[in-house]
Amino acid sequence: MKKEKKNAQTVDQVSMNETMPHQISAPSFEGTGIKMEPPFVNKHGITIGDSIYASPNSPLENWTKDTDPSIMAGDEWVHPTNDIGWNTSENRELLESKKKPQAYPFMHPSKDVSQGTD
Repeated sequence: MKKEKKNAQTVDQVSMNETMPHQISAPSFEGTGIKMEPPFVNKHGITIGDSIYASPNSPLENWTKDTDPSIMAGDEWVHPTNDIGWNTSENRELLESKKKPQAYPFMHPSKDVSQGTD
């Protein structure tokens, strides 16, 4: 019996440290509570989120003057974490607002704990 090859890549194959290094301005999801999700196959048989972007079954690869653009509308064409939309300033701000503030080691917000240690 021949083993079928998996069509979608794993999260580890398209992301690194909760970011997308193949996108030059990709934000980091680290510390946001949003977990990177693996690619998925939509109802048209197209893998979404694999960063390959070309698929033999894709309407983009088979576009004609008779193709209705609405065929590519909807959530089934957008990956929740591996999407170019995360590179916009609005979505970057959204991610930054979800991150916990970074505290500096040995710092207190209102007390100078180093006073008199010199």
